[in-house]
Amino acid sequence: MSSPPTGGSGKREWFSEVIGRTRFVVLIAVVAVLLVSFSLFLQGTLLALDAVWNSWRDIYREGLSAQRGDLAVEFLEVVSTMLKAVVFYLIGVGLYSLFITPLNLTSALGVESLADLEQKVVSVIIVILGVTFLEHFVRWEKPLDTLQFAGALALAGGALVFFQRVHRGAGGDLQQPESKLRARRDLFENEHEQRHIDERDVMQAEQATRAKAAGTVDADDGSG
Repeated sequence: MSSPPTGGSGKREWFSEVIGRTRFVVLIAVVAVLLVSFSLFLQGTLLALDAVWNSWRDIYREGLSAQRGDLAVEFLEVVSTMLKAVVFYLIGVGLYSLFITPLNLTSALGVESLADLEQKVVSVIIVILGVTFLEHFVRWEKPLDTLQFAGALALAGGALVFFQRVHRGAGGDLQQPESKLRARRDLFENEHEQRHIDERDVMQAEQATRAKAAGTVDADDGSG
């Protein structure tokens, strides 16, 4: 006959539940980051409208010869702003899905752990670095400064690529192709935002964990 739980055990369970509930403090960061993302999306939209309006106005007044060399730079700034908004958006929805409620959106994007979130954010940052260099290259005002800027970006980008290589395959074990497809179908066809983790997902995670520990599969398998 098992003995009843002691008072100390009950206190530990109560404290553990309280500690677990503190995860909702992440909502503060989620709201803040999403506000930054929405603000950047809005700013990018306004920049795009302004660039398009100015370009067509100049064409109407002066013809095609009015196309300025810095027009491409203005459009690249729009792209850079939108990419920055995407970074903050990924961080916001990723933190929400990891700490509050699993989402089909993050599963469809392959973000099911902090390592996955890091990989996605680093990938977008690398693209932002490339777009930023392209802006300076198009301007071509000071060749020496452009060369130095390219060297700095190459070092930063190389470090980020090295980080991705080192941490490749360190993401969530639930990151399986069929799981992604199911999440995308639920999200885009059935409009189900919240993700349900069933027993099949748990079994796949256990199998992937054992296979990685035994070294029988490559860490990148199933992460497509």
